[in-house]
Amino acid sequence: MSDSDKFEDDLLYALTRTGEGFHPEQADQAGLVAGGYQRGRRRWRRRSTAAVVGGAAALALVGTGAVYLTGGGSPAGTATATVAAATGAASGAAGASLTPASAGTPDAKAVTGPEVLAAFQALLPKGQVTDGKGTGTEPTGKPGGGVNAGASLLFDDGQGRAAMGISLTRLAPDDPNRAQNSCPDKKLVPYDACTATSLPGGGSLTVLQGYEYPDKHVSTKWWDAKLIGQDGRQIELSEWNSPAEKGAPDSRPTPPLSPEQLKAIVTDKSWDPVIAAIPEPKPVKLPDAGKEYSAKEILELTAKLLPSGLTETETGGDGDGYANFVLDDGKGKSLVELNVQDWSRDDAKTKEQLFGNARTLADGTKVAIRKEGGNPGMWTVDTLHPDGLRVVISSFNSGTQKTPPTRKAPVLTDDQMQTIAAAPVWKLKK
Repeated sequence: MSDSDKFEDDLLYALTRTGEGFHPEQADQAGLVAGGYQRGRRRWRRRSTAAVVGGAAALALVGTGAVYLTGGGSPAGTATATVAAATGAASGAAGASLTPASAGTPDAKAVTGPEVLAAFQALLPKGQVTDGKGTGTEPTGKPGGGVNAGASLLFDDGQGRAAMGISLTRLAPDDPNRAQNSCPDKKLVPYDACTATSLPGGGSLTVLQGYEYPDKHVSTKWWDAKLIGQDGRQIELSEWNSPAEKGAPDSRPTPPLSPEQLKAIVTDKSWDPVIAAIPEPKPVKLPDAGKEYSAKEILELTAKLLPSGLTETETGGDGDGYANFVLDDGKGKSLVELNVQDWSRDDAKTKEQLFGNARTLADGTKVAIRKEGGNPGMWTVDTLHPDGLRVVISSFNSGTQKTPPTRKAPVLTDDQMQTIAAAPVWKLKK
């Protein structure tokens, strides 16, 4: 894990309280700020499927890339093969020879790692496959086993070797990841193209053409297709224009599969028996985070608190206490993010980590100000209201999280951000 990935994971704990073993005292104080919360939450959403289905993930997709994890089922080892021609949906021919079945069929036969790998290879265009590995659904019914499947390989169509990986799992009806299949906010995650489609009969499909590193300090491209079906299936396929996700030079200008081919593979019926062999997922029990402010509510309240002459533009956010917008005073754009969270039930130790050295206003609100340099830089005012509501505002000296500074400092000053975050209009929802 890179330092930046660790920072985001540590930051995620402090701001969402999902925990996963991280303790605030292990983190750099500067990391416990809100500006990266959205980045962290997006990463968590991508990897949460692996957390839900168990620790032994064949392929856990993380952040803007993927990390291969072996385990759970019988590993297929490595394989070298030549795909003579595209099969399955990628070419219109029949898919891999696996017996179809309905999702979650109780008596469905377990699918082995080699079978998953073979099904994946059968859907690829003509080319050379090396270093193939697969994880199947056996043994079903055992803790940590059979709850997901996947395959990874290197593919070369004559234009250069490229890493690929596919993961398959099932989401419970109440799993919030079912609703997390849309194109990311381009202010937060730069990409070249993205399409999000609602499928006939229910379900969704997103195809993203992005980069392994959002700041593009390395040019490796990461293309990804994610299908979430009405039956709860989640099939995600990632590819790179490099023989490795990270740490290898680019081998070709773009990944080998087109967006249309990515879509065809994840929607192919060849995956039906694999999905059917995955046990019914258990209900998801998320921690009670209290009643959240919607993005609309945050934007409406904040608009009234902005200095005269400034207007929210390029607004974004979701229903989980997060919103963002861009301000422009004529001297360059400035991204602003707000997080509004119920911290009334958080432990005193965590609050001390964040607000132990904070100033206390007359009404009891604690205020901590932090500034991070970088490309771009981020200024943050973090407040904890007496009723336990935490309101955090972060401003960047750029119009996005990932593009170079357009100005020396954000549009909003520290005092102006404090006026917004510490305003008495923010009340804990009961």
